[in-house]
Amino acid sequence: MRHALLILALPLLPTLAFAWGNHSPMCYRAFERMPEVAQAQPVRAEPLVDFLRVQEPAIAQLLDAQEAWALEHLPGHAPRPEALRFVPDPARSDDDRRAAFLRAVRLSSDSRLTLYLQEDPRQPEPQRPPLSAATVSAVPNSKGATQRFVALQPGEPVAPLAVLASACDEPDYGHDLNLFDDNPGSPAAPSYGFGRQPFGNPSVAIGSQAPFHMGFFHQGAVFNTLAPSFARTFTELRVQQYGGLAVLAWQTGHAYWGWRFAGLALHHVQDLTQPYHASAAPGASLPYMMWVNLKAQLGAPADRQGLVVLQSNRHFVLEQFQTRWIMAAARRQQDGPLEQALRDGLLDGHYPPWSPAYVRAVVAAEAHAAGPVTDAAVVVGAPAKFVSDPNFDFAANEEQLGPELARDMQGQRDALQQQVATLLGRFGAHSRNALRGLLRQAGP
Repeated sequence: MRHALLILALPLLPTLAFAWGNHSPMCYRAFERMPEVAQAQPVRAEPLVDFLRVQEPAIAQLLDAQEAWALEHLPGHAPRPEALRFVPDPARSDDDRRAAFLRAVRLSSDSRLTLYLQEDPRQPEPQRPPLSAATVSAVPNSKGATQRFVALQPGEPVAPLAVLASACDEPDYGHDLNLFDDNPGSPAAPSYGFGRQPFGNPSVAIGSQAPFHMGFFHQGAVFNTLAPSFARTFTELRVQQYGGLAVLAWQTGHAYWGWRFAGLALHHVQDLTQPYHASAAPGASLPYMMWVNLKAQLGAPADRQGLVVLQSNRHFVLEQFQTRWIMAAARRQQDGPLEQALRDGLLDGHYPPWSPAYVRAVVAAEAHAAGPVTDAAVVVGAPAKFVSDPNFDFAANEEQLGPELARDMQGQRDALQQQVATLLGRFGAHSRNALRGLLRQAGP
């Protein structure tokens, strides 16, 4: 039965690597009225290599301390190979120092980390020329992508809100692709030490980032016994790595990278507010998953494949409408229920203060509990063709069927929009609480 449940896991998760579409427009709304951000002084854009060169000994000390902390506090942590340690070397080139940093943090060598902004879609069309997506991201933009980039110049003053909101989307730009030993083109000599990909199809590049953007911490003892590899996720590791770098950058006078690394950390927190990233299959009970897998093992795989398709379709529909609603309101410069929810600072105090345990104990637990309600809202709020037909693969037809979905949705969307507003209220609150925690660690 353990083998059967893992067979379900393999095809189900690769399509769910993205949680919320474009994070940046939502983060502009979530932070634009937070005093710590809105009232912060402009910072000067700084190339990553400048930060690394000036702070090389402090960064090396921090990364070693983070690894020791992870070994003690993160269940299932994959130890960093000793050969990947970031060792100060003032004689090496900037390119070599940058490559050593990426290896030590165990990010893809294709990570761009260039100077750029994703401007607020509420603002008029940017006056500066667009920046090629390939300059910013190792992941090609899909046809319907809403990301639009412009370049920053070294030393250029920029608002912390813009730096933070831009960086909140950035970990989806290829930072976590193909890092496992069984991924095509994975790092070798030495490997990154993450072992084999714990779930998802290791041959699908975009799916290889899923274990860094999901956290199945609350599936229960039976599920964990049957599918123990699901517990091997690295979202908490990324939050600690980027968060610690943000604190160090603020403390050492590199404010641009303080806000930038903070945004990178917040991305992983925000991903876990998405129920489809905190539950293996929000619309299915464990007995049902076990039953369809048993049938598949006996030669009747249709129900299992149907479950895979339905979960994928519902995730895509939720993401499609969250993104469409946010972007449409931004272009009209109007507020709706989603914008109001994202800004709702009253919700922040309903949660405990930020701590290393917050990601698992608060964010993921809440999103996991919201899984059945969210899945039901998608089923009720979207046309049955898109979310209840196991023979219809929305992901394979997204580009041509997106407009049809938008048209057919108009009369049925209220229940779904209400649930998305609830989820985005939590997205905003957890993002602000996490940022406050990092700023407190940084001190004055």
